[in-house]
Formats: sequence, C-alpha cells, structure tokens
Amino acid sequence: QVQLVESGGGLVQAGGSLRLSCAASRRTFSPGTMGWFRQAPGKEREFVAAIVWSGGSVTYGDFVEGRFTISRDYAKNTMTLQMNSLKPEDTAVYYCAAADSYGPFATMSLYTYWGQGTQVTVSS
Repeated sequence: QVQLVESGGGLVQAGGSLRLSCAASRRTFSPGTMGWFRQAPGKEREFVAAIVWSGGSVTYGDFVEGRFTISRDYAKNTMTLQMNSLKPEDTAVYYCAAADSYGPFATMSLYTYWGQGTQVTVSS
C-alpha cells in the first residue's frame, strides 16, 4: 500500500506564491501518472495538473493559465506544484493523487492513491 503525503499549504496574500509537495511512502513506487486536484468549500473536486511520471508530459486545468508548474523528482520520489500569482479563488484543499496507468488525466477515477490534502488559503 502506498501513502501520499502533501505538504506546503498555508495562507498567502493574493499575488503571492506557494509550493506544494507530495511524497510517496514507498521509495520504489513508480506511478504512471501523478496529479493535483483541489476542492473548495461547497464545490466539486476539480483537476489542477498532472504529470506522466516517466516521460514528464504535463497537462493543466484551464483555470491555471500559466500560473502553476507541476514537476517531479525521480531521486526523491516526490512531485511538486509551484503556484504563482495566486488568487482568492484558488483557496481550496489541494490533493495529491497517483495512478498506476495513463489516461484521461482530469478524471478522478483514473487515480488509485490519494493524499489527505493540504489547505491553501489566499487572502484578498
């Protein structure tokens, strides 16, 4: 069983930056895809970004508009989400997810493993 642990959330002012990290509990874990989702109060969970673990191809939700960057570190078996130019509407719990395969990256059912989430709050 693999556990995913997020870190790096917090409170930031609008226009600021945060860097989220996701670490897998098993060093030998080699997913097909890893991604980030978020859920704001009263809203459905939505796709933020995903990265193909081996090839490094990335994809983003439409709302990202060049503000976020997803990356992975093979040596540390971690994934990060660099978030810049944050807006109050980015306030949400951000979840790390991993899938054994590839596929429709924005589809939650692709992902088998989920972290507990980390809160990101952007003040105006």
